[in-house]
Amino acid sequence: MFQTFEATSTPDQGPPRLAALRAVMAAQAVDVFLVPRADAHQGEYVAPRDARLEWLTGFSGSAGFCAVMQAQAGVFVDGRYRLQVRAQVARDFTPVHWPETQLADWLKEHATAGMTLAYDPWLHTATEIADLRQSCPDLNIVARANLVDLIWDDQPALSPAPFSVHPIDFAGESHAAKRARLAKALQAEAAVLTLPDSIAWLLNIRGTDVARNPVPHAFAILHKSGAVDLFAAGEKVAAVRDHLGPDIRHFAPADFLAALSALDGKVLIDKRSCPDVVVRTLTDAGCEVIRDLDPCVLPKARKNVTEIAGARAAQARDAVAMVRFLAWLDREAPKGGLTEIDVVKALEGFRRDTNALRDISFETICGAGPNGAIVHYRVSEETNRPVKRGELLLVDSGGQYLDGTTDITRTVAIGPVGEDERHCYTRVLQGMVAVSRIRFPKGVGGQHLDALARAPLWMSGQDYDHGTGHGIGSYLSVHEGPQGISRRSEVALEEGMILSNEPGYYREGAFGIRIENLIVATPAPAIAGGDDRAMLHFETLTHVPFDRRLIDLALLTDAERGWIDRYHADTLALLAGRLDPETRDWLATACAPL
Repeated sequence: MFQTFEATSTPDQGPPRLAALRAVMAAQAVDVFLVPRADAHQGEYVAPRDARLEWLTGFSGSAGFCAVMQAQAGVFVDGRYRLQVRAQVARDFTPVHWPETQLADWLKEHATAGMTLAYDPWLHTATEIADLRQSCPDLNIVARANLVDLIWDDQPALSPAPFSVHPIDFAGESHAAKRARLAKALQAEAAVLTLPDSIAWLLNIRGTDVARNPVPHAFAILHKSGAVDLFAAGEKVAAVRDHLGPDIRHFAPADFLAALSALDGKVLIDKRSCPDVVVRTLTDAGCEVIRDLDPCVLPKARKNVTEIAGARAAQARDAVAMVRFLAWLDREAPKGGLTEIDVVKALEGFRRDTNALRDISFETICGAGPNGAIVHYRVSEETNRPVKRGELLLVDSGGQYLDGTTDITRTVAIGPVGEDERHCYTRVLQGMVAVSRIRFPKGVGGQHLDALARAPLWMSGQDYDHGTGHGIGSYLSVHEGPQGISRRSEVALEEGMILSNEPGYYREGAFGIRIENLIVATPAPAIAGGDDRAMLHFETLTHVPFDRRLIDLALLTDAERGWIDRYHADTLALLAGRLDPETRDWLATACAPL
């Protein structure tokens, strides 16, 4: 099993660790210390060594931070984690609704002029710290070595696992061609790369430094010549030296800051993710720092024809596993006796049966009944709940394959459920269908499409507290930027971008609903009588049936019903020949016209 079920932290561990941190703060005359859910690469997922926020507070979500003072310890989380944080932290910590309450606003309420706020300059972006200085001019804001590391006696070591080559058969372009293409467009002497998935994509390498995400922990400098300086431990690079060739110079991680100090002229950094220490080092060296996007981010997001073909193949393979799982669940759940852990184990088993699974793409979210309302719920031995008749079961999961990364959510009824659950499910499905059907002009961003997914819920006075969609990597991170479908996603959607389409609805203490497919932006065919205007639409990559028992036909329009029937017909045509007779019969019933 890739997934494990032990609790990685408990609320009772937090208070003594908080007291130890406060003692160090007092000894160093620090009044406020920031503990983010971040590593030096600003990734969403972190290695065990970098899980400082979880170690200190008990909160295991993938986004958030803690502001520690002697009398206050605020844990800032967004809408995805407000139920989870209450269950995971002790009363010594106070959950804070973020971004509704910004850190600067919280500090103005709890801190006083002249107080010293310390932060680890590797774990915060330059933009974040600059904004904080501007918003809190009365505070003494200073960079320090990480204070949590001083009290974390059994902090895990760095992973020694070697990097591996990502074959061109899956990448579709050599790293030499990528480097030449990016270097030609580079409006600077060099670009500093700190995002592991950017380095992985650029050099066609992968790693195992972060669970579920095949990324290498490294830093790099891309020069205008197309050469790259790669900063990573020697034992990790040894297996890919021949693949990298002479244009990729290798250095130890400890040499990174010295190499930055040796740069001159214009140097590009990613304004969203570059650590504060990098910008300060470049500034001290006299470089002109250009704050823009990492030059790999958009090219990586625009999947080439090889990567899109790989995504289709991976999605079809994964769909076979999902359909086998859903057919199994339909047989076994009514008998009683299943738990959330049983369901997770079974699903991973069906994916392993493909003989192509490299890893799961994230910890499977399997929430029965009220646990489904915890948006990023992770089942443990302590929280494991029976799968009961009359309840909904939300399962959000994915796989990592050499040819693609998958992410799918299905919500299913375990026996008959109430009319309210069916109405809510249908509204969520209507929102997903609306995004799937839309045509839009080039230049439109995800923020313009987000309301389509929410409109059926809004009309019933309902909503959900997460984005509608995120980007997906190609055997890389399951959450990939900069594209997305959310109120904050300003990036224009472009041909080849793969996204999730996953509206939801959550009722605390009762149930959660989410339905998720992956989609790829492709050129939309012309329509007779339409403008001579370049437009895009979405090809749906995921083909797994919806739970027809939860669909209230009276709420559907003819167009929505027609789309669902075509989707199910396509699903049956794609998968029927890959299934055993019993599962094929189940799929035929699941995909019958509404």
